[in-house]
Amino acid sequence: MTESKSKSQSGTAFVVGGSGGIGRAICKLLAAEWDNVFFTYRSNQTAASALSEELAPLCNSAYAPLDIRDQQSIRTALQQAEEKLGPIGTVVFACGASIAQPFVSDISDEQWDDVFQTELIGYTKLARAAIPILRRNGGGNFVNVISFAMYSYPPGDALSAVPKAGIEMLGKAIAREEGRYNIRSNSVAPGIINAGLGEQFMQTMYTPEIWETQRKRVPLRRFGTGEEVAEAVVFLASNRARYINGQTIIVDGGMHI
Repeated sequence: MTESKSKSQSGTAFVVGGSGGIGRAICKLLAAEWDNVFFTYRSNQTAASALSEELAPLCNSAYAPLDIRDQQSIRTALQQAEEKLGPIGTVVFACGASIAQPFVSDISDEQWDDVFQTELIGYTKLARAAIPILRRNGGGNFVNVISFAMYSYPPGDALSAVPKAGIEMLGKAIAREEGRYNIRSNSVAPGIINAGLGEQFMQTMYTPEIWETQRKRVPLRRFGTGEEVAEAVVFLASNRARYINGQTIIVDGGMHI
């Protein structure tokens, strides 16, 4: 662990899906502001270990595997975070299922079940476990990484967008119900980002000409970066956003307009 340094945010940032493309960027920016960063990974321990080494000079950090479908796995990770690093102040949900982009008519029951269990139901389990912890700690916040598809739907994105719409709504419910306990909840909706699944899609799906057409649809004439999504997440997790609750920041370069 690094020596204690003065940071703008005390406590521990807990990031679900920290070893992924966008999650990694979130952890690195959180490390600049928070004393402690605890992140989880699903299966890629090598990526988690590499990220931990990157964070070491910046903050105290630790990580653990997490099965977001399993309530006990979630409780164990939250407990480990507080035992190793101290009270949790923010919970960032940045994980997601690995998905294709079929039209609704082609989505199987198994595909729907997988993405709902991993994302929406997984988030309900996380919220149920984390809310009592944040109450006990005197407050805190949730930041959920969702999708801009609820604001500008691209055909073929239902498998991703539908469960994330549920996460956004559940986040608003938390904001309304838990505000009395000084708990905030907000979301960040990325557009086309050259990190995580976005980067994977650009490499494996469609033609360069199609991606170029999409790029021109963005008023800023470029796709976003993981770091730009992370900036919005870290802002909402911080005291700078202490009166922002139940909101969604769309990070898409204006594509949804």
